[in-house]
Amino acid sequence: MNRTLGKVSIVGAGPGDPELITVKALRRIEQADVILYDRLVSEELLQYARPDARRIYCGKSPGLHHMSQQAIHRTLLQYASAGQHVVRLKGGDPLVFGRGGEEALFLQERGIDYEFIPGVTAAIGAAAGADIPLTHRGIATSFACVTASRAQPESGSDTGMIDAAGNAVRWDLLAQSVDTLAIYMGVSQLQQICSELVRYGLPPATPVAVIENGTTSVQRVLTGTLEDIARIAGAAQLGNPALIIVGEVVRIREQLQQIQQQARTMIG
Repeated sequence: MNRTLGKVSIVGAGPGDPELITVKALRRIEQADVILYDRLVSEELLQYARPDARRIYCGKSPGLHHMSQQAIHRTLLQYASAGQHVVRLKGGDPLVFGRGGEEALFLQERGIDYEFIPGVTAAIGAAAGADIPLTHRGIATSFACVTASRAQPESGSDTGMIDAAGNAVRWDLLAQSVDTLAIYMGVSQLQQICSELVRYGLPPATPVAVIENGTTSVQRVLTGTLEDIARIAGAAQLGNPALIIVGEVVRIREQLQQIQQQARTMIG
């Protein structure tokens, strides 16, 4: 490696709660010359950066990108080529719908050293914050993470929806092969997602939870079924960021809440 070049650390910041970041990730923030950070990264984490570190916001929200992915690539290259240690700080995990692989390929092709530092992804963190196990003995032995970002009906397809990259979201396979579904970036398509899963064989009474701002102080959790969760979420004006969990494991949350309520009643 050319020692005049810098390095890029592609870092997962976790699902929202700043205390869920890893020790290694925190060290990279403290060491960074430049930090490119996303919308869902807690501002508290930036306080660990050196006072002289350059902070560059490059967040994306539905329909509004502060910086395009191509511009992010160019910025990473610009500072790393100048010998800087750059931290690309992403919400959740950089390799779970975080485009970390794209950035690594771009850098590697141009001779820039990089490293991946994993983070707690939303499916793990938000589910735990909502008291929902993704697997549970006797109920669920598998789970899948899927993105429904900007999914639209696919003309002439029997699978019903496509993702932002134009790939078919195989709700037909997911509905029949996985016990728990953790669906990212799908709250705006909630009714359509539920309809697709029912269409491909899941019972309308299948439990569903929608977790808004998971693991944060403003977290909201709504539960229902494939039949009524879209109405419930709409009435509550639930918005992004939100994670959808589909499966019988959602009932564990309800059981835990009942036990907690009984305990409070006994103490009271």
